[in-house]
Amino acid sequence: MTLRKLVGAGDRIMAVAMPFAVAGIAANAVWGDVFRMGLGRGGLIAGVVLLALGTPLWFWAVGQILVHASRGKLITTGPFALVLHPIYIFVALLVIPGIGLVIDSWVGFAIGGTLYTATRCFAPREERQLARDFPAEYPGYRARVLLRWL
Repeated sequence: MTLRKLVGAGDRIMAVAMPFAVAGIAANAVWGDVFRMGLGRGGLIAGVVLLALGTPLWFWAVGQILVHASRGKLITTGPFALVLHPIYIFVALLVIPGIGLVIDSWVGFAIGGTLYTATRCFAPREERQLARDFPAEYPGYRARVLLRWL
């Protein structure tokens, strides 16, 4: 398997999201009070919960990609049975917003939203490639995934 196939749409997604993330983090560092949510202990607890859910799921999905995709296998179990594109989705909707809640900044939601939007734009191309690479397996897998898009 080539690195290009292993990365999928990740490079294009990051090309869109990374400048926004860098600008948001820099702005938050300079004007922290502007970005503060003021949720207190409840926000911290919610952030920890999101991180406790999202981080292990993200690592599990990355591990599955490294082990199975590099062997040319379609991954249909674990996080991939829950949602299409779990690496992108868990980072965009759980990990980055969780960090934002922990540090009491709405920038995490803005960065996560940008990453999610970029995923929605570029992932369909990745899906078409999977359908070509796994014509017998992919349609059934896609139909069985619990949440195709959140």
